[in-house]
Amino acid sequence: MTPRKSTAKAPGSPSKRCERLKDEVYRQMYRLEEHRPGAELALAIALLRAWIVSDSEAEMPQSREWLTKICPICLPMIEAMQKVSDVGKQCIQ
Repeated sequence: MTPRKSTAKAPGSPSKRCERLKDEVYRQMYRLEEHRPGAELALAIALLRAWIVSDSEAEMPQSREWLTKICPICLPMIEAMQKVSDVGKQCIQ
């Protein structure tokens, strides 16, 4: 059985992988600010991926430091978007 592409390690050095994950988190934050559908879930997934990589990349302590700074910003953004979404659903019903 061959491994799935999503489970394979990203090519490149650990620092390049961390930079790509940071870029993805920031991209999803911008999508969330633009009120794009599904952006809150995409941001949560990007954060989760970043945490997983930060745990596996012991030589990259700056990625963990960055995550401890960015998560307190991202989580309220996700929660606020969910509240807006819930209010919109209630208005439709």
